[in-house]
Amino acid sequence: QVQLVESGGGLVQPGGSLRLSCAASGSIFSINDMAWYRQAPGKERELVAAMTRGGSANYADSVKGRFTISRDNAKNTAYLEMYSLKPEDTAVYYCNAQIATVYRPYDTVSYWGQGTQVTVSS
Repeated sequence: QVQLVESGGGLVQPGGSLRLSCAASGSIFSINDMAWYRQAPGKERELVAAMTRGGSANYADSVKGRFTISRDNAKNTAYLEMYSLKPEDTAVYYCNAQIATVYRPYDTVSYWGQGTQVTVSS
């Protein structure tokens, strides 16, 4: 019914930058919050950044000032621009979205993408 597909991960040197994309597709009626999470080896998944449909954003303290979340509602796409990357940013990054489908337009369900690997290393 609904798919979230992330792209843009890869290997980058410390201090470098990357831009992740998350495209939602399928029987979408509306998308509320969109967010990026990450999970490093041996650690729990954590919230990195989130944005409401109206554009209000919040960030984890560890990425404030370095990461920027944005979204294009017309394209059902969210982005995460990451600057000044550090080795501790290495993780699998997951997109999450609260989506109502055309079949149940008044119920939102949490959907996850498959994840994209970000590795920060020299």
